[in-house]
Amino acid sequence: MRLPQLACCTLLGILPLCVLPELPALSVTKMAIPGLMLLMFAGRAGRVTCLVGLFFCWGVLAAWQVVLPAETLPGKNRHVEVVLTQTDGQTLHRGAITHLDGRLYFPRTEITLYASYLPQPPCIGQRWRMTVRMRAVHGELNEGGFDAQRYALSLNRPLTGRIIAAEPMDTRCSLRGRFLTSLQTSLADFPWRDVMLALGMGERLSVAPEIKKLMQQTGTSHLMAISGLHIGFGALLGWLFIRGIQFFLPCRFINWRLPVIVALCAGLAYAMLTGMQPPALRTVAAAAICYALRQSGRQWRAWEVWLCCLAAIVFIDPLSVLSDSLWLSAFAVAALIFWYQWMPFPTALRPPYLRPLARLIHLQLGLMLLLMPLQFALFHGVSVTSLLANVVAVPVVTFICVPLILLAMFLHLWAPPVVEMMVWNGADRALALVFGYLRMLPTGWLNISGAWLGTSLLPWGALMLWRLHGWWRFPALWLSSGVLLAFPLWQKTPEDQWRVTMLDVGQGLALVIAKGDKALVYDTGLAWPGGDSGEQLIVPWLRWHGLTLEGIILSHDHLDHRGGLHSLQQAWPQAWIRSPLGWAGHQPCMRGESWHWQGLRFRALWPLPGSMQKGNNGSCVVRVDDGKYSILLTGDIELPAEMNMLSRFWQPFASTIIQVPHHGSSTSSGMALIQRAGGAVALASASRYNAWRLPSSKVKARYLQHQYAWFDTPHQGQITVTFGAKSWKIEGLRDQLLPRWYHQWFGETRDNG
Repeated sequence: MRLPQLACCTLLGILPLCVLPELPALSVTKMAIPGLMLLMFAGRAGRVTCLVGLFFCWGVLAAWQVVLPAETLPGKNRHVEVVLTQTDGQTLHRGAITHLDGRLYFPRTEITLYASYLPQPPCIGQRWRMTVRMRAVHGELNEGGFDAQRYALSLNRPLTGRIIAAEPMDTRCSLRGRFLTSLQTSLADFPWRDVMLALGMGERLSVAPEIKKLMQQTGTSHLMAISGLHIGFGALLGWLFIRGIQFFLPCRFINWRLPVIVALCAGLAYAMLTGMQPPALRTVAAAAICYALRQSGRQWRAWEVWLCCLAAIVFIDPLSVLSDSLWLSAFAVAALIFWYQWMPFPTALRPPYLRPLARLIHLQLGLMLLLMPLQFALFHGVSVTSLLANVVAVPVVTFICVPLILLAMFLHLWAPPVVEMMVWNGADRALALVFGYLRMLPTGWLNISGAWLGTSLLPWGALMLWRLHGWWRFPALWLSSGVLLAFPLWQKTPEDQWRVTMLDVGQGLALVIAKGDKALVYDTGLAWPGGDSGEQLIVPWLRWHGLTLEGIILSHDHLDHRGGLHSLQQAWPQAWIRSPLGWAGHQPCMRGESWHWQGLRFRALWPLPGSMQKGNNGSCVVRVDDGKYSILLTGDIELPAEMNMLSRFWQPFASTIIQVPHHGSSTSSGMALIQRAGGAVALASASRYNAWRLPSSKVKARYLQHQYAWFDTPHQGQITVTFGAKSWKIEGLRDQLLPRWYHQWFGETRDNG
């Protein structure tokens, strides 16, 4: 079997990890391996089946290796020994567990640690003995949102932990830790210190959020990762060093392979110095495969090299198939191969001095057009200024900033401080110019709805049709393809259909009521230092679904319910607001208020007009109905307010769906409310690891006792209820719409974990 065919078998075997709803049992996987090996003697088809099956088992075993610690270690305090691999020097640390309860733990498991303090300043490479309360990784899950759980597992980090006690065992920092600390001290006075450390050492934890956002909006985030650019320069230094020595040697002592081998070793050493982050590991693996293919003595096509490199990467780390960054890198290289094969640069361009700029524009144009499908799918938008930004940023960062940073890092080891500081100063000024230029560009981020995803494939099809002269040869083909890809843009939901979506915002509440392309929001999630649910989740979710926000209903003034209000107002300043707060610009939301929107009737049931009650018991309770089906939105109302509301308001409370009050707290959801609502489904919004252990098991049992179906965001993620003229349905994203093994509830089986 040829190597490209083996690479195809590898990918076919491991790629199913992306879509498996659950992992095959570990015992079944082990038993399948001998049976698959027998197929090796069953002809060509048998060999292919054997290889694909064995690679599938390899991927499943790698997944179980990550999942088992998440299933077995949480639940009680653990005594572990940890080697720190990354730290912000304060409260956030990452490390590898080497010993568990005094015994060697193999294989090492990555863990993310949180602590209010440590007995002494931590640094990379230190060994600590800790008492840790571990938790299995668990992330909020919303359609089109950031998949934190998948991301953590793609990095082989299945655990987080709270440090209860810690004492250092070995306070010596690793070579990388000492070098990084020394660099941080030397760069303390430079304005762009954090960016230089990110470009040179891969330390991105300290980069300011506004810088990250600026790079995302201008399409230059790829420059920040330690990847092929940086490893290539490190390898180039090794190659030049050996070639410089060989220049003075007789011909009989010159081996043409030696510079390439030393270059590979230099690239590997630099990748290890930067922490061997996933992009760096992939670059080193791809470079090694390219070198091995070159040594084979045959001519390899670009697509064959790409295929072999990708297969080697996913074989070394099968869970990398869950990584968005892997597919961005792989498809960027594939796009470049396709672009230069199907749209080569015109060599007859005049005048010659414009060719370098024209080549750069040609390259960036190809990447911008051909990476649109991934841009739309992963980032829900595209930077329309990326071409202008990258035309300047790529050459300056590539040929000025990175070489100067690497040179300064090299000089830091031996040169006088004055010489080193001159080089650092040059890199700092170059970065100031780059980011000054990026800030001058207009806001270029264009948000895209999911309906445009199909049209993002049109540049690929248009390029192929142009090169194959298909515009006039196959008019029916390209017309029908264009219509099919653009069909979601014209597709409309039925007029009698409306949806209520409880977003998974953690320990807060945000519900979206949507009909057609219009939406209302009941509560806006929570806020935290540096961000809120509105900016991070609700606004992107609404835009991805092509919805225009027309109104906001706030139940009360607690921060976990109004945290995203400001971000929503910035995105849709024309949206009206109803609340019981009496704030300027807010319409009232009190008993007796009713209004219609998109054919739906909204009726406020609580609080009483003129009531001065604040907090949970002042929550605005709203019933929404279409004449047949309804939902009761209760905010954080508690038992006293429930009883007052029921005693003062005698009209029926019956609703198809009820939003469980106060996240399922035992201070709410009295028997009277549950009975009067008489619904079919109860929806609760909470975070899995909340300090109050919500939702209460007693409250859940109370609803189940009255024949309610129970859904909550920790178990289901985003929950969507779709109402039609004759029926309705409810779907959870985690277990119904997008069931994947990496979305499962790992670790403790108790409701709250």
